[in-house]
Amino acid sequence: MIKQLENFFNGKRVLILGLGREGRSTLDILKNINCTIGIADKNLTPTAELEQYELYLGDNYLDCLDKFDIIMKSPGIALLDMVSDEIKSRITSQTDLLLRFRKNTLIGITGTKGKSTTSSLTCHILKECGKNAVLIGNIGIPPLERIGEFEDDTIIVCEMSCHQLEYVQASPDIAVLLNVFEEHLDHYVDFNAYKNAKENIYHYMNENGTLIIGSDCVHDDFGCDVVTASLDCGDADIFVTADMLSINGVEIPLSGIDTKLIGHHNFYNIGIAVFIALTLGCDKDEALKAVASFNGLPHRLENVGIFGGVQYINDSISTCPSTAIAAVRSFDKVDTIIVGGMDRGIDYTELVNFLNGSDIENVILLPDSGYRIFPDLDGGKRNIYKAENLVDAVRYAKNVTKVRCLLSPAAASYGFYKNFEERGEHFKQLVKE
Repeated sequence: MIKQLENFFNGKRVLILGLGREGRSTLDILKNINCTIGIADKNLTPTAELEQYELYLGDNYLDCLDKFDIIMKSPGIALLDMVSDEIKSRITSQTDLLLRFRKNTLIGITGTKGKSTTSSLTCHILKECGKNAVLIGNIGIPPLERIGEFEDDTIIVCEMSCHQLEYVQASPDIAVLLNVFEEHLDHYVDFNAYKNAKENIYHYMNENGTLIIGSDCVHDDFGCDVVTASLDCGDADIFVTADMLSINGVEIPLSGIDTKLIGHHNFYNIGIAVFIALTLGCDKDEALKAVASFNGLPHRLENVGIFGGVQYINDSISTCPSTAIAAVRSFDKVDTIIVGGMDRGIDYTELVNFLNGSDIENVILLPDSGYRIFPDLDGGKRNIYKAENLVDAVRYAKNVTKVRCLLSPAAASYGFYKNFEERGEHFKQLVKE
């Protein structure tokens, strides 16, 4: 694969669009290849080490795009409709090149929610079953960063975000589209553009590929083997009921699945991860045994602990209404919920109706999206509090909560925190103080 990358970039003018973590990873690759390197970044402060490259910085950083043969776009750059189709034809990414040039078996997993847990769990099961598996991608490891470590039998599990999939021209061997909800509308012209980016994960599949897709997302003609999955539809190939998980007709009682993952919705993720393992030759009992040793991920229904008799749950990963609803339903009692964050224009009607019909006693709202839904919430049977910030929210929660406090913002953290991880860490710090 390294040789193919060298041939792809050799003699070309290559622009790194966005010098975040993935952009710097791209720079490390290009340094060793015969090509001219440019860097475009709106917010980058130039340093001595970057002086040897063509730099395009500040508000007009996109004006240089027509000067380059190849544009290596980083996931955080939102182009919306600001560039022409001719420019778009030059755009690629680490994810695209991984899909195009890899020789290893590649599992690509995307979805608005659940992709990190499902990707991590899939890789964990494969390793526990004796497979040589590696986890890369949106989980925090740029797709091409570890290519030098791949052996012939390495199975690549790659979590893929909509931003990473937007300009791809190839598909994985096993593609997973878990679900699609309103999300990232600040990065796309509309919801359909966001949905189309997600669906790119399977657009280039052929009869040798396998697509595992949520039943709600099936609306297309597919040129590959299709496996449907559902949390509530018994007609799917993989489905979950109140007390049973079915995988291709094999019924597994939920009571017999030992897992540390919280929430009924996680059996959907477990079913898909186990199915992938079985497809790749793992034993069913060994795969289910591996589920028990998976500890879950930080900031995803993470138990912070019990303080003053109250349990605090960190679900900072929640960035849309459906995830906040699923989080509440994961517990028998939530008497306080903290919601709100960056307002990206998402429709919160579903969440408002759910909260108004729930027995949650305290709803704590954070700016900006929390303040937007304030007029629509029924305060007749609950306390509704507009907090100034997370510090104020946790202080109020400690005064009113008796059983369980849940941070599940249903909103992005940007504008207030660097990312959802920073928001979750701050919440845990405040709780423990």
